[in-house]
Amino acid sequence: MAGNITFSQKVKDELGRVKPRTEHCEAAAAEAHKYFTLIKKEYTISEEILKQRCCRRTFLREAFVIAGTMADPEKSYHFELNCPSMAKAQFIKDIINEFEGMDAKIVRRGKSFVVYLKGSDQIVDMLGIMEASIAYMELENVRILKSVRNKLNRVVNCDAANIAKTVSASRRQTDDIMYIKESAGFDDLPVSLRKIAEVRLKYPEASLTELGECLDPPVGKSGVNHRLRKLSEYAAAMRNKRGEGND
Repeated sequence: MAGNITFSQKVKDELGRVKPRTEHCEAAAAEAHKYFTLIKKEYTISEEILKQRCCRRTFLREAFVIAGTMADPEKSYHFELNCPSMAKAQFIKDIINEFEGMDAKIVRRGKSFVVYLKGSDQIVDMLGIMEASIAYMELENVRILKSVRNKLNRVVNCDAANIAKTVSASRRQTDDIMYIKESAGFDDLPVSLRKIAEVRLKYPEASLTELGECLDPPVGKSGVNHRLRKLSEYAAAMRNKRGEGND
């Protein structure tokens, strides 16, 4: 079914529609077919056939159509060409690596030797080398969307962590202030501590900045944090004096 076509097949379908522009490129395409279909024979390609850059592009394009696969970029980034011998794999690897920035590698898989590329940058470049412009743009779009999603997730996770941290700190502060209030009241507290204690109890979910804005005169975030820390130290001292320890 058309709806189930893989990304790899999409690339092959597109490459299959790219026709060699010159006779020497046609010769390179023909050599690629021979190279990968004459499995039981070692086949040596004349250096003259792949002398020109456009011919090497054509050769790699035909090689991928015949023996290549590519992972769905939504899931992972992986490009490979399956070769029947180490000699052929090394030959393909060398052709790929003649293009700037490419770093193809070889791994043995059963009786085959696989030339592969990993990493979105190299695979995007490889699609450009083979002149798969539609697949190139599709993969670039996937990369952009993944990058946006990853950045958004990082922001969301960071915000969630900050919210959890704020809630936890607020809970501890409120517990300490309630302990002071129920144990001794606020009368013996300095005015600055008494005010911030009252504001924290009134607005238990407020941030430090918001608490500071509720004071008259307003106090900055660091000032609010300092006063709340003093209240926590005061509560801890009271607990220690009563032999209750810290919760």
